[in-house]
Amino acid sequence: MAFMEKPPAGKVLLDDTVPLTAAIEASQSLQSHTEYIIRVQRGISVENSWQIVRRYSDFDLLNNSLQIAGLSLPLPPKKLIGNMDREFIAERQKGLQNYLSVITTNHILSNCELVKKFLDPNNYSANYTEIALQQVSMFFRSEPKWEVVEPLKDIGWRIRKKYFLMKIKNQPKERLVLSWADLGPDKYLSDKDFQCLIKLLPSCLHPYIYRVTFATANESSALLIRTFNEKGTLKDLIYKAKPKDPFLKKYCNPKKIQGLELQQIKTYGRQILEVLKFLHDKGFPYGHLHASNVMLDGDTCRLLDLENSLLGLPSFYRSYFSQFRKINTLESVDVHCFGHLLYEMTYGRPPDSVPVDSFPPAPSMAVVAVLESTLSCEACKNGMPSASRLLQMPLFSDVLLTTSEKPQFKIPTKLKEALRIAKECIEKRLTEEQKQIHQHRRLTRAQSHHGSEEERKKRKILARKKSKRSAVENSEEHSAKYNNSNNSAGSGASSPLTSPASPTPPSTSVEHAPF
Repeated sequence: MAFMEKPPAGKVLLDDTVPLTAAIEASQSLQSHTEYIIRVQRGISVENSWQIVRRYSDFDLLNNSLQIAGLSLPLPPKKLIGNMDREFIAERQKGLQNYLSVITTNHILSNCELVKKFLDPNNYSANYTEIALQQVSMFFRSEPKWEVVEPLKDIGWRIRKKYFLMKIKNQPKERLVLSWADLGPDKYLSDKDFQCLIKLLPSCLHPYIYRVTFATANESSALLIRTFNEKGTLKDLIYKAKPKDPFLKKYCNPKKIQGLELQQIKTYGRQILEVLKFLHDKGFPYGHLHASNVMLDGDTCRLLDLENSLLGLPSFYRSYFSQFRKINTLESVDVHCFGHLLYEMTYGRPPDSVPVDSFPPAPSMAVVAVLESTLSCEACKNGMPSASRLLQMPLFSDVLLTTSEKPQFKIPTKLKEALRIAKECIEKRLTEEQKQIHQHRRLTRAQSHHGSEEERKKRKILARKKSKRSAVENSEEHSAKYNNSNNSAGSGASSPLTSPASPTPPSTSVEHAPF
């Protein structure tokens, strides 16, 4: 098949989930405008940073593009007169810094293409929709029975994964979805094994896995076709969103926040855990559980995007679990991500931060028990339970599953071994990243402690004591010299040093004044 070209040699496979931070270092006024010099850093390494220059108009353009998210972002207002005053520029710089902090700490905004292109134009200058269209067009030359209806623009969160609404020419009423994705930083399979495993996905039959109609791949990307579901995903149900709308519009600022009914939470949770256990038992790496990767088919949840781990794509929640060294296997990643999903099902929104110190009132204490075992400080510090262990907890143990479909997913022994090695490599990169973050956090804490007000006071007191000690030692040394000189200069008959009437030499009295 003449499908997709091989990537150029030396292609950098960025992890798009590594957070970008931005700090305005300076501003410079030109003839009619002000430019802001911004230091952008990827992850924790200062060496992995660069400078960009932006005007206020650039910020304004970005902000207008982000309005689709429905958020009230704190961009400083425009000012036509007096906008070159030094005080105004300093105040605006503070406001723009606050704006950057807000968009880089919002989990959805920080991962979107608009923000990435604004902060890192060198790595995100490509038009991925155009690239995907080219690749899909090449595919249709050899597979003429398929036809594109329309691009489904930005319905997902990934920058390098694009979606198209499809139809079969002789079945024009049936709608399908084609997804195209580039390789990610965790692609460790050989090209041959990668292509074989992608093409194996349509043979996977499981009551809680969404069926793949067609799948193919080459050395640089993969293309899969599934049936289009009008009802959308579990996340669409929670947020009451339209499946075809852009990701930012659907999930950034829901109009109504409301969790699911307890019975839905129990049933959906049980189904999702069953399929996670199935994949774990098969040795198939997943690591991509979130509410948008769970399709709703009536009252049945079906898992999506099994291809992601084969492609080496990073997880939606990677910036969360990379903070915790005990979440270091793909099985524990799946269970931690299940905690995120359960929280969303319960409360209708994601947690404000992780770990979660205390949970709001839930429909049942059994829900809180599972949340505590996956999202609490203790769980994140000590490690995750297995999917099997969660299935035994009261929330899920009494759920009756009515499906009669028998799971089928035969993976040849050779490919199982390739998956095992790839899984170990994925986990190794995660472990190394967690170690670096841990060391960086320790160093930052030590520096913060060293620079605290209390520590500065302690160091001042110690410095004063040392100074006094030094002064005393100097004084004693001078006294000893003075005594020795008097003893050698005086006559043997008189004893001036011990006589109360003896005069004090003026030279030494000045030297010892501090004493």
